[in-house]
Amino acid sequence: MTMIKTASILVLTALALCPSIAAAEGDASRGEKLFARCSACHTVNGQNKIGPSLAGVVGRKAGSIEGARYSKALTQSGLVWTEENLDAYLAAPATLVRGTTMTVRMSKDQDRQDLISYLKAQP
Repeated sequence: MTMIKTASILVLTALALCPSIAAAEGDASRGEKLFARCSACHTVNGQNKIGPSLAGVVGRKAGSIEGARYSKALTQSGLVWTEENLDAYLAAPATLVRGTTMTVRMSKDQDRQDLISYLKAQP
C-alpha cells in the first residue's frame, strides 16, 4: 500500500471514530437559525436583553459587558469565551459555571458547532 493511501485510511478512520473532529467547523447559516432559540434572552446587535448581547462573544471575558445582568458565579469565573468554553457552556452551563443563571442547554454537538460558527461571525 502506498504512503498516501495509508495516510488517507488513517484520516478516514479517525474521522469515523471521532465525529467531533469531523464536526469541528460548523455551518454559520444553520447556526443563525439555531440562534432563534437564544433570541428570547440574547441579541447579536449589541443590545442587552435578559442576557447580554453575544456580538463579539468569542474571545471576550465572561461577565464583562457593561450594563448586562450576570450571575455572580459567571462574573467571578475568570472564563474567556473560547470556542471550547462556549461549547462546554452550551452543552451544560451549570457544569462549567456552577451557580450560573443560564439554564438552556444545547445537547447536540453539531448544533453547538453551528451556533458557535454563527457567533464567531458576529462582530
